[in-house]
Amino acid sequence: MNIDSDTEEGTMTGKVIVTIAPTGGFLTRADNPYVPVQPEEIAEDVRRCHDAGASMAALHARRPDGQATCDAATYRRINALVRERCDIVINNSTGGGVNGDMVARTADGRAVVDWEQRLRGLDGGAETCTLDAFTAYATGGGTEVLMDTPSSRARELARLMREKGIKPEWEALNPAHLAQDVTTLIREGFDDAPHLVNIVLGLHHVFQNAMPYSPRTLQYMVDLLPAGSVFSVSVAGPEQTRGLTHALLLGGHVRVGLEDNAQYAPGRTAENVRFVERIVRIIGELGLEPATPAEARKILGLPAPSRDTAGEAA
Repeated sequence: MNIDSDTEEGTMTGKVIVTIAPTGGFLTRADNPYVPVQPEEIAEDVRRCHDAGASMAALHARRPDGQATCDAATYRRINALVRERCDIVINNSTGGGVNGDMVARTADGRAVVDWEQRLRGLDGGAETCTLDAFTAYATGGGTEVLMDTPSSRARELARLMREKGIKPEWEALNPAHLAQDVTTLIREGFDDAPHLVNIVLGLHHVFQNAMPYSPRTLQYMVDLLPAGSVFSVSVAGPEQTRGLTHALLLGGHVRVGLEDNAQYAPGRTAENVRFVERIVRIIGELGLEPATPAEARKILGLPAPSRDTAGEAA
């Protein structure tokens, strides 16, 4: 949780990591004209969000045609362009999306998220990467795509992240993901505390077995967190502001951005920075402060970034 290990009694720091998720793997310009999809657009969008108070960026990559990819070269370019502009903590997705390079077909014609493409997302030079240690169908645009992550694949992702020095961000869409997948792999030694866990609610219309936000659901999932966890909360849909305020009251960190909400308010689109500005206002009203990237790294147990982490932007 949001605990400062430097204090004698483990009191709250009052510092909140605000993560901006600017693009995601689903959203198109038809959904929101402000969604950034190309590296330069994403990097400039992240800079504005950093300046408004975000200290971490959850990045998805897109091909030139706007379709999803986990291509390592594309991630390296995005990451390098972001680092030219600000020192925000960078997280790359290994889920990617449900179109473009991310979709493969089985022999019987079923659509699945391509496993080899997911692994490529580990080579973009990010400080943290998402670790979706679960299996579920995603439904959208009239298609069903299977995110197929049996325990053997979850262990492979965790092992590779440890070997590459990447901090996993454990994704949990329902209580079972915490009680089984995340807890099991942490107990097996694949991640050292503090454990970064992202509780994702509100995707029940997209992912099979995902949960809507309710105060009871969020409290229960927080209660299931492995010892030594730092948790962030993502809430998709109209309950976002209430859900994230609840997360702050529970001592958590928060994620905002167009990945989670195509609309700023019913019938109203807005740029990513507006979501950051709104949650920063709420953080301030609660007597808390947005963490700087350096403070976020301290909370997450991350080293200071090196200049050559992501390679060249050119």
